[in-house]
Amino acid sequence: MLNKGALSGIRVLDMTRVVAGPYAGQILGDLGAEVVKIERKGEGDDCRRVGPPWMDNELGRQGQDSTYYQSVNRNKSSISVDFATEAGADLIRRLVANADVLVENYRSGTLARYGLGYEELKAINPKLIYCSVTGFGQTGPYAGRSGYDYLVQAMAGLMSVTGHHDGEPGDGPMRVGVPIADICAGLYAAISVLAALNYRNVSGEGQYIDVSLFDSQLSAMLNTFSGWFNGGTALGRTGNDHPSAAPYGVFPVDDGFILIATFNDREFVRLSAVLGHADWATDPRFCSMGAR
Repeated sequence: MLNKGALSGIRVLDMTRVVAGPYAGQILGDLGAEVVKIERKGEGDDCRRVGPPWMDNELGRQGQDSTYYQSVNRNKSSISVDFATEAGADLIRRLVANADVLVENYRSGTLARYGLGYEELKAINPKLIYCSVTGFGQTGPYAGRSGYDYLVQAMAGLMSVTGHHDGEPGDGPMRVGVPIADICAGLYAAISVLAALNYRNVSGEGQYIDVSLFDSQLSAMLNTFSGWFNGGTALGRTGNDHPSAAPYGVFPVDDGFILIATFNDREFVRLSAVLGHADWATDPRFCSMGAR
C-alpha cells in the first residue's frame, strides 16, 4: 500500500469486480487513497478465476489467483461481505459513514434493493462520492443489461475500424487485444471521482457519478467518430496504416520490421532526408499531408 500520495487520507470502498470498476479503484489506490475492496463471500471477484495464467494468492495457495485479477487490484485491502443479508448491508453502511468514495459496478438498481443505493447512503454520509460503473448507464432502454468489454467494442464501432483492410487475408471485425472499453470506463470513473473530490473541497457536498462502458468507448472513438459524424466518411478498418496520415505504418526491412509514424509535414521533411530522398519534401505529390 502507498502511505503517501496525492490522495493520502482519502478512503475508498471498492464494491466492484472484473475490470472496469476495479481498474478505477486501483488508480485511486495508486494515487495514495486507502482502498478497501468488498468481495463476494466464498467466491470473491469473478476475475480471480479468469485464467490461465495463474499465480499464488495472498493466502499462500499456489496457482489460485489469476494474473488478470492482479493487474487491476493492486494497492487494496480486501474483505468479503454478503450484503444480501441485513448484517452484511449494515456493515457496508457503517463503512460508508467513514468513507469518502464508493465505487460500484453492479447492474443498475442492484445495490438499491439492499438499501445501499446512493440516496440511502447519502443520508448516512452527505459528503460521499458514489460512482456507478455499468455497461449502459442508469437510464435508457439498455440500462438493465449487463455489459462486457467485447460486446461494447462491437456496439460502439471500435471493431469496425480495427483489423486488416477489407479484401486482405484475415479481414473482418477485430477486437483490440486489451479490454480497452473497460480501461476507458475505469479512467473516466477515476477522473470523475477526482473532479468530485475537488468539488467537495469547494462546496462540502458529495456527488453521484454515472459512468458506462458504452459511453466511454464511444467517446474514445475520436477521429473515427468525427470523420463519420462531421465528415460523412466511414474510415473503416485500416490495419497498421492511418486513415489520415502518411507515411504511417509498419514496413518490412532486412532484419524484421520498422514502424514509421509521420504526423506532420515537418517530420516528413526530416524523414525524406534520412531515406535519401530529400526531393520528396518539395514534390507536390508528397509535400503535404493531404497529398500523401
